[in-house]
Amino acid sequence: MQTQILDDSAPARSLLRSGDALSDEEVVRRVLAGERQLFEILMRRYNRRLYRVARGIVGDSDEAEDVVQDAYVRAFHHLDQFAEKARFATWLTRIAVYEAMARSRRRGRNVEIDAMPEVRKESIPSLRSAELDPEQRAIHRDLRTILEAAIDAMPPTYRLVLMLRDVEGLSTAATAECLNLEVPAVKTRLHRARGLLRRRITEQASTACREAFAFDGGRCDRVVEAVFARIAV
Repeated sequence: MQTQILDDSAPARSLLRSGDALSDEEVVRRVLAGERQLFEILMRRYNRRLYRVARGIVGDSDEAEDVVQDAYVRAFHHLDQFAEKARFATWLTRIAVYEAMARSRRRGRNVEIDAMPEVRKESIPSLRSAELDPEQRAIHRDLRTILEAAIDAMPPTYRLVLMLRDVEGLSTAATAECLNLEVPAVKTRLHRARGLLRRRITEQASTACREAFAFDGGRCDRVVEAVFARIAV
């Protein structure tokens, strides 16, 4: 890919600030055309999703961050292979899944998305609930810690589906597409994952689910900087 990194001039910064108005596909086309710095728009847009996907597989924050960087580098170097046959978000998520599973295999943790035993059906309450009141906000931080620990304790097969559906908020169809699974398989795994979660935490903890595994601030900046340092070589 013959491209040049844009400098940090006002026009370049302006393009990044206006990135929300651009579709993923438009950003990809412009990056391929030479506006390399605009790749940051895609990283800022999908950092949290990729981190949650990676964390769902490898089960470790630092390792998940490494996976995110590897996924972006691979995506950047193969950006010309994105044929817009699927949504860019799906294409990118699949790369992150591949990178995380490859890393797990290298560490001797054999994670197979398709491997899952039959499970017994049971009634599972929804993870979604009303807004926290002031008193609940006082214990929100502790509840989030409990929630993250409970999810980390799950088998990766279930944890990954729960990450995409209930933590990241993807639809069942989108989750199935990202993981290359059938919709019924996603539903069954989610059913089982919620059952495991129910036994580990109280119903009140579910209100913290949307904010769990945050990926912003310094960590988000660090990934962006590290990726650009690697692709500039």
